[in-house]
Amino acid sequence: MKILAICVGAAETLPGRKSRTGINKHAVSGGVMIDEEGLIGDAICNREHHGGRDQAVYVEGSLTLDWWAKELGRPLEPGTFGENLVIEGLDNCAVAVGDRFIAGNLVLEATSARIPCATFATKMGDPKFVRRYTRAGRPGIYCRVVQGGTVAAGAVVTYVPYAGSPVTMPEMMATFGRQLSPQDRARYLAAPIHYKLRAMLEGDAGNL
Repeated sequence: MKILAICVGAAETLPGRKSRTGINKHAVSGGVMIDEEGLIGDAICNREHHGGRDQAVYVEGSLTLDWWAKELGRPLEPGTFGENLVIEGLDNCAVAVGDRFIAGNLVLEATSARIPCATFATKMGDPKFVRRYTRAGRPGIYCRVVQGGTVAAGAVVTYVPYAGSPVTMPEMMATFGRQLSPQDRARYLAAPIHYKLRAMLEGDAGNL
């Protein structure tokens, strides 16, 4: 695997929206520094729902974006889904919480699935896109930064699967907002999930 594109965005207001967003991302050339808060120079506007230590970097796999290009009937430029990194040869469906992506000194660890929002639907120009994206079951991947570093497009990526019982991105999306069985709740809590999801599971008897 390798990094096909590194994307950053500036704060702006989308048509029909009031709040500012950094979802419009575009590929950049040269090296980009990534620390525990994400990509240096990338705008994160709504800190309540975006960014933070366990949602610092958003990853899309090239195989998933290729699937979406066929589904939508048009090519997708890097950054179309608001992703920070596009990784060649990666299928989002195969990724589980705790899987790691290593590129040089940079170490990322998957923490949670992307749950689509109204801003994403506006970005895609389709008010029904949240439902369409959810039905597709190929969510993007949020990662924490285990170790920061500077990376550039073309960097080789080593993929290290999580050694424990997997909680995949499609499963995490499918169970969002639903009651988990005691067995699934224990499996989720045993994995290095996003700290907000952990707090929800520990404090609300299994509701994700």
